[in-house]
Amino acid sequence: MRYLLLAAALTLALAPMRTVAQDEPRLPDIGSSAGELLNPAKQAEYGGMMLRELRNYGYLLEDPLLDDWLQSMGNRLGSNSDRPEQPYTFFMLKDRQINAFATLGGYIGMNAGLVLTAQREDEVAAVLAHEVAHVTQQHVLRGVERAQRDQIPILLGMLAAIVAAQAAGGSSAGEASEAAVASAMALMQQNQIDYTRSNESEADRLGIRTLSRSGYDVDAMAGFFERMSFAMRGNEGGYSAPDYLRTHPVNTTRISEAKQRAEQLKRGSVTAVTSVPGGGERIERMDPFKVQAPPPSSSNPLLPAGFRIDPFDPTAEAVGAQFGWAQERLRALTANTPDEAIREYESLRRSGPKGLSDAQQYGLALARLNRQPAAAATELSRLLDGHPDNLWLELALGEAESRSGHAAEANRRYDELLRKMPGSRPVALTYARVLVEQGGKQAGRRAQEILRPQLARSGSDPVFQQTFARASELAGDTSRAAEAYAEAAFLNGRPEQALIQLETLKKRGDLDYVTRARVDARIVAITPTVLELRRQGIRDPDMQRR
Repeated sequence: MRYLLLAAALTLALAPMRTVAQDEPRLPDIGSSAGELLNPAKQAEYGGMMLRELRNYGYLLEDPLLDDWLQSMGNRLGSNSDRPEQPYTFFMLKDRQINAFATLGGYIGMNAGLVLTAQREDEVAAVLAHEVAHVTQQHVLRGVERAQRDQIPILLGMLAAIVAAQAAGGSSAGEASEAAVASAMALMQQNQIDYTRSNESEADRLGIRTLSRSGYDVDAMAGFFERMSFAMRGNEGGYSAPDYLRTHPVNTTRISEAKQRAEQLKRGSVTAVTSVPGGGERIERMDPFKVQAPPPSSSNPLLPAGFRIDPFDPTAEAVGAQFGWAQERLRALTANTPDEAIREYESLRRSGPKGLSDAQQYGLALARLNRQPAAAATELSRLLDGHPDNLWLELALGEAESRSGHAAEANRRYDELLRKMPGSRPVALTYARVLVEQGGKQAGRRAQEILRPQLARSGSDPVFQQTFARASELAGDTSRAAEAYAEAAFLNGRPEQALIQLETLKKRGDLDYVTRARVDARIVAITPTVLELRRQGIRDPDMQRR
């Protein structure tokens, strides 16, 4: 059952944005059995399981800065959706194809290629808002229900292929599994089209409303649909469009409907245009007849009822101000090699009328960071002069300084950033990883000290666990390192490895009572997952080769 649901979730998750029909009035879904299929806790469990499997096959791009940017944008949309109480987890995939998907438990993924194709953050937000609507309307859950009823033979065939591929072991196991998944997707795709057409239309309709509530430009949805359509016809930018998008392209009906909805939302609204740091303009539209009531503690009898004044935050950036930096970091990190990334930027330099933008210069510096850290540091320092207090540049410059032999200067830079932003995950993780690169017991202890304040809320963060494990190892705290390495293995889709590591750790005689209790609790939590994997005949190939 566990893997049947996982496969069904993947099927729905990887389904494309399909052709839509004209909007029709929809009655409430009274008596649907979808809500009875899985409770919210089970949905979150299956969504997390899917995420770990994606990590296991190396599909995810996990970078603290990009994660923070994507999750912040997603949280803004989720809090303005029809179900703001629903927890959402947003993640990025390395693939440069154009796609985004939602699955069980509020897990929403986006391909790097979609961000690289977009021209501004509003367009990325439009796609995310569409996926958020799939979650709020339980489209994925209903799809799982349908898959269980109609697709069992196909799903079992796919699972059998995955089991056989994993049992074979070796470097080809992942490729065989991917081929099995792709074959099953192709078989199920046509059966899903008629079923999901109305869902896609509903997600567009509700998504653009969420986009408007979140302060994004409502014209961005139609604009990005047009860009997707063009990219599929002309393969813009060299990024390949998925076969299922070519088979079911975004058509003129969907684009015109998005434009029509945008005009309806703009009618009677107030438009504010502000400059964005780094160039460009930010367009925001508000409905003067729909203002939120202030919290009771901030009510002011001198102001009209329902009026709210948000506190001024001088450090807050305008919405969309980070998009250019995020886009170029993605471009640099998703290239197959640093040399390929450099060639891509050289091509952009030749094709652009004004050469590379500052954000693109940042991406080029990232591509040169490993092999030419001194040159990268010089370029990043120049960019930082023009964009003071830019976190993307500050963190990269610290890495370049450390790798070019100026560790003390880099550490002072990170210490100052920590003082300004004590709760920042990107700052803490980047600093700790630089210290781990520097090596030594003192650096390990300092990295532990930096990461420990975030330990309680990082139980599902494999990047954090891996970094904390290495820092603990350098510091000589071997038991804590073993715990963190086991947690990282579990989060990366290797629960059997995690269980073996924890059982080995438990045999040590020097564990204190608290550590032993913590290890016991994790063994109890992980054991059912491993037993279910074994029952399905799926074994960790690394464990089998031992």
